[in-house]
Amino acid sequence: MTFEQEWAELRAAAAERTAMRIDSAPADGGVGGGRNDLVVNRDDLGAVGNDAYALLGRLTKEGDIARSSTLDAATALTNGNFVSGSAVLKVHDYWETHLKTLLDACAQISNHLDYSKAQHAKDEAKVEGDLKKISVLTEYMK
Repeated sequence: MTFEQEWAELRAAAAERTAMRIDSAPADGGVGGGRNDLVVNRDDLGAVGNDAYALLGRLTKEGDIARSSTLDAATALTNGNFVSGSAVLKVHDYWETHLKTLLDACAQISNHLDYSKAQHAKDEAKVEGDLKKISVLTEYMK
């Protein structure tokens, strides 16, 4: 077998493998036949993100009211020489710690959803670019 024959066979085999892997690229040079497989719309993430953001706002406002009221009660009980004042102050401290943790979690959820949408858009663009390169190589190999 000559080099030219072997080279022609290798090119044909490579073209066949490429065609099978990408399941034949569209003739118009587009990727995925006009549909984007990795698209994440705001509708997909928006409901959860909006809920997390709304919860963050409500928790910030109402949690602060509860924290402030508990502190006021603890102060009043302590000033009135009630032993339960120190216990209510501990409740205040626990509430404040857990509220901050919950507020951080809500903020992370909201931020992560925004990050995910942006990252999926970047991933889609990269995959689309890679498939266009493969499509060009496939045409070259023909």
